[in-house]
Formats: sequence, C-alpha cells, structure tokens
Amino acid sequence: MPKILITGAHGQLGTELCHLLDEQGIEYVACGSKELDITNQAQVQEKFAELKPEVVFHCAAYTAVDKAEDEAKDLNWQVNEQGTKNIANAAQRAGATLIYISTDYVFDGTNEDEYQVDTPTNPKNEYGKAKLAGEEAVKSIMDKYYIIRTSWVFGEYGKNFVYTMLRLAKTHDHLTVVNDQTGRPTWTRTLAEFMEYAVQHQIPYGTYQLSNDGACTWYEFAKEILKDTDVKVSPVTSAEYPQKAYRPRHSVMSLEKVKKTGFKVPTWQEALGKFLQKIH
Repeated sequence: MPKILITGAHGQLGTELCHLLDEQGIEYVACGSKELDITNQAQVQEKFAELKPEVVFHCAAYTAVDKAEDEAKDLNWQVNEQGTKNIANAAQRAGATLIYISTDYVFDGTNEDEYQVDTPTNPKNEYGKAKLAGEEAVKSIMDKYYIIRTSWVFGEYGKNFVYTMLRLAKTHDHLTVVNDQTGRPTWTRTLAEFMEYAVQHQIPYGTYQLSNDGACTWYEFAKEILKDTDVKVSPVTSAEYPQKAYRPRHSVMSLEKVKKTGFKVPTWQEALGKFLQKIH
C-alpha cells in the first residue's frame, strides 16, 4: 500500500479506520488534532513535507450540528472548509490521493426519491453548508480525490445514536423517538472498508455516497436497536422534538455508484446486528 496519512485519527471514523488497517497489517501515520491542527496552514504544509503521504484519509471534521448554528459557527467553518482547503492544497502539492468525508446534509431533504450523486445540493444548516464548501474546495484543488457522502453514522469509538439509545434504555422503560425523518444508518466499519476499497481497487475518482443499505426513520432505527429489551419506543414528530439545526426530512442517498464498483454494501440491520454483537 502507498504511504498513508489519517487526519482526525482519534474520532469515531478515524479510530475505526486505524483498527481496520491494523488488522490488515497496513502501515499509516495517524494524526489527531493535537498532532495536526488542520486549521493551521503552515503546520499542515510542514507535516506533509515531512511525511510525503501518497494517500490522505481526511477524517477530521467538526460534527456538532446544533452548536455549528451559533456558538461554534466559526469553528465549524474553520475546520470543515478552511481545514479541508489546507489539507487539499498540501495533498495536491504532494501528488497524493485525498479521501474526504461529506454528509447527506448537503441536501435539503425535500426529495421523495433517493438523492443521486449529481442531484443539485441545497444545504439548510451551517454544518451542511460548511461540508459542501469542503467538497467544493476538494474538487477545485485536487486532481486525485474521492468525496464520500455518508449519513447517520454509528460505531464503536464515539458518541452516536446507538449508544444514546442503549444508555437511555438502562434508566427508562419508555422512549419517544422522531418518526418523520428518513435516512440510511452507516456503520463506521462499512464506511472505513469502502474508503480503503476505493484506494486499493483504484476506482474512478469523484463523488460517492456510502451508507448501509435500506432506509428507516430514527424511530424504526431505535426499535431495531432496542428489540431485545423491554423498553417501549413510541414515535413522535420533529415538531415535538425541536432542535436548533434544520434536519432533512428525507435524506436517503442512492448507493448505486458504490455498488457498481463491486463493493458489497450490508443492510443497516446486518451492520447494526454485527456492531451490537461486538460491543456486548
């Protein structure tokens, strides 16, 4: 394998990717924010000059969607747009391939059908806008890149919806969960596997959308997570559970482009089942 650099290596996805590469005996350099501040252009250039990476898995991101609306608005843009620009410029100079992780929030969620890779974007919250700006930076700067949009991410190494439901189930016998937002859950393991697959199989450069297969509402997702418990889960509307940042109502992204590469996409139920087995 070529020389690999991972940004955001201590986050939910970065940690999963490190474990995957470890299992396969693939060497890499892992940088968290302490080792590499992606918002510091000089530091990024210095690190790239030192490491000369050939592949950059850019997992570093600001992902607190509600805080991105106000108190962390600047930080959101610094990390997701400017930080990505810094990484893209350094990666291009190094002649590296860049893998950038984006989000379903680049869409407005008003489509009834699946969002195709080339469906016009229309982000409605600050996080989505900044991640789209990151996509645009990568496209304008890089020759060799993969933009991978994902959604509803859960995994072993961070805070996420699955852990929240399991935690609440310990102290509540009844939970209410939003039932009017539909999307595709994504296991970090599946996402990490596709990121590595894209590089190893040298699939065509460009934008891809990767989640687990099938779609559900948050309520349906919660019911599946807690199906082996005695906790009752009831559906509510988004209006009954107001959040600061706009959430797309229907952000199901097409997986066809990924499937055409030969990558096998497990269903979200299969992925969740394996994940729950792993952590119990």
